Amino acid sequence: MTASTGEDEGVRPTGKFRVYLGAAAGVGKTCAMLDEGWRRFQRGADVVIGFVETHKRPYTVEQIRDLPVVSRKHVRYRDADWEEMDVDAVLARQPKVVLIDELAHTNVPDSGRHEKRWEDVLEILNAGIAVITTVNIQHIESVADAVERITGVGVRERVPDWVVRRADQIELIDSSADQLRRRMLHGNIYPESKVPAALNGFFRAENLAALRELSLRFVADETEEELLEYLRSKGAAGELWETTERIMVAVTGAPGNASVIRRAARIAARVKAPLVAINVVSGDAEPTKAGTSELEELVKAVGGTWQTAQGDDVAKTIFAAAIDQQITQIVVGTSRLTRWQSVTRGSVIQQILRMASENDIDLHVIARRNAPNDRLAADEEA
Repeated sequence: MTASTGEDEGVRPTGKFRVYLGAAAGVGKTCAMLDEGWRRFQRGADVVIGFVETHKRPYTVEQIRDLPVVSRKHVRYRDADWEEMDVDAVLARQPKVVLIDELAHTNVPDSGRHEKRWEDVLEILNAGIAVITTVNIQHIESVADAVERITGVGVRERVPDWVVRRADQIELIDSSADQLRRRMLHGNIYPESKVPAALNGFFRAENLAALRELSLRFVADETEEELLEYLRSKGAAGELWETTERIMVAVTGAPGNASVIRRAARIAARVKAPLVAINVVSGDAEPTKAGTSELEELVKAVGGTWQTAQGDDVAKTIFAAAIDQQITQIVVGTSRLTRWQSVTRGSVIQQILRMASENDIDLHVIARRNAPNDRLAADEEA
């Protein structure tokens, strides 16, 4: 996404928000953020560094130049000393623009009001201060499970999609897989001791190519939305609004729901459609959040809405809700019934497929995947 960043514009009450997005560590997100901050500072804007993680990379350290830095908060945790961004100091300083690295970072316990740095960023934005930040594609909630499958590395730190999509500007900092691997070999990303494992693990060429593709798709979705907004403002969108897609994902008690939800969120994002998650409970049962609270939070994190419906016939209940809400595509997870159970009882998928075909609704059947176990967590923030 692109938009004006001129210093003469007034900051809106909720601040301005710019995100530098990359496929992996080392593409240059932090340097791009610092370079933009320096250019604004040179033009007279009140710019400060709230938190920048240089990872002791010489070139990154050089890019800080003479930018004012808000002192960090020092925290003692588990017999070790840590440094975190001092949110209160940033708010007291009231700069026009603050540079905050690593949006997905998890704060040290008891270091502040919020568990996640993205929550700190939202508080600063709501105070009317513009924020420029960075994030890697693997940390975006709807993409994280795909990254885990591609790389075999767990992603612990995640940012809800709606936080990133709230940005006024998202800019992709791109780099080819070969170029990134060369930077790794030259010691410009990780310490020498970690280079062999990184090149044979997360930084394999095929992994980097896939991560780059995911990044390009995410930014392309945002660019298309900006174009549609422009067409809407000019009254030129015409039939686009008459053919709006609406996506519904069915959430059941079977394992692997999270992967189905994230896949549905990506489908919805690509066609610019709202996402509705529906959870069907037995008609004589009281709706409860037991066992579904985490899934409900996930749905909200990827920008969807959660609904609970009561009905003894799961397929009919889902389909009735789909018809009532003019759903155009339904996403379901693969059935866990045995072949004999499917023949004798009929699976929910088969019933929905039959009803969908009669009503011109598309059906996506997604393989259920459980969360990766015993995997190393990814800590490759730039």
